[in-house]
Amino acid sequence: MDDVTAGQVPPMRAGDSDRAATVHRLQDAVAQGRLTPDEGSERMAAAFAAVHLHDLPRLTADLPPVTAAAATPATAPGWGPLGLMAWEQVRATVTGARTGGPAALRLALAAAAALLLLVLLGSLVLHGLFDGGPGPGPGPGRGHGPR
Repeated sequence: MDDVTAGQVPPMRAGDSDRAATVHRLQDAVAQGRLTPDEGSERMAAAFAAVHLHDLPRLTADLPPVTAAAATPATAPGWGPLGLMAWEQVRATVTGARTGGPAALRLALAAAAALLLLVLLGSLVLHGLFDGGPGPGPGPGRGHGPR
């Protein structure tokens, strides 16, 4: 700080997020084949070692600018596409089964098995709800044990 003359602004120091953004851009350039792995490694090491902000732009100066589409992070598609794919699969299976043959028999068996499983699970749930639970043990008036 002592060698900064009056009126001269000291260079701005680079932060971890600045270095990380430059390294991320360099990693993308290596993945796209714009830089060799060795070039990318050298530039990434220089980015991590950068002290001032003005040291970072020269590391990516020969790379194309970042587009708005590339700058926005990709988000997860959610459950919508998965539900749509499942619906399309069911629709294709039912459509194929309408033509008859082995697919229709398999579909009928699968539907019967699913219905049977649903009835069994339903009866287990109803039995558990209306069974009355364990309750008190044997005793007078319960029909078990000595009177």
